[in-house]
Amino acid sequence: MRPNDQDSLTAETGDATVETARRVPTLVVAYDDPQPRDGTRPLAVEMPVNLVYGTVPYAVMMTTPADLVDFAYGFSLTEGIVASADEIRSVEVEADAAEGGMRLLVDLVPGRLREHLARKRAMSGRTGCGVCGIDDLAALPKAEAPLHGAKRVTIAAIQRALLAMGDAQVLNAETRAVHAAAWADLDGSLVALREDVGRHNGLDKLIGALIRRGTDPADGFVVITSRCSFEMVEKAASLGATVLVAISAPTSLAIDRARLHGMTLCAIARSDTLTVFTGRERLDLPAHA
Repeated sequence: MRPNDQDSLTAETGDATVETARRVPTLVVAYDDPQPRDGTRPLAVEMPVNLVYGTVPYAVMMTTPADLVDFAYGFSLTEGIVASADEIRSVEVEADAAEGGMRLLVDLVPGRLREHLARKRAMSGRTGCGVCGIDDLAALPKAEAPLHGAKRVTIAAIQRALLAMGDAQVLNAETRAVHAAAWADLDGSLVALREDVGRHNGLDKLIGALIRRGTDPADGFVVITSRCSFEMVEKAASLGATVLVAISAPTSLAIDRARLHGMTLCAIARSDTLTVFTGRERLDLPAHA
């Protein structure tokens, strides 16, 4: 059910049903109308989620409590805790009623768990924070996964994916408050899409879904609705994606990292135009370009 049919939008997470959007009362004031009117509006739910490896807490992230198993897989990969999905034996989702949050108990294969505990760091994050807890510029995330594939992407495929994004964003259609990250195949058809109040979280959820399926990163490209900072480039590179399309503008460091990884970065992408910042050789551009 959608929030306009009931008080909340829910999702199944582990053994629990949790809210992803909640309808709240409002007072709508129009500047040219002296009579305010009562109303309601669905808001995206934000909740603390604690990632625990073995029995040791690692990070608390503020996230939309949906697709949390995907989030655990994607976060584990992009944080460098695992190198592949098969290094995670299981993810258990449990509610923490006392703290009003969720706990993700991630069971790693023994060797990977020992390695992780040897270098464990504690981190508390705001919504989707991607660089909390570092104490030196040298510690900024840098993907080591090789970028796969020489397959070319057409401008028509990118345009097709962008046009499909709106209808695919169910939670954002209700709340206008969440980001989306999507995977499109080489024809521009959307294969998977994940939403979250945190732009990093949305991309982690998407990456988690893709590695769980065994998706070949050469067979498509990533589209994000948020601004493109360097962390988003690094996360996409961790997957092995070669093409990243962002609806908003990139930062200078995002462009630097895209060049470093040999990634094609397109941004300020609209229904009628986009700007190519790096890797134009991987795109099939119009003949007059």
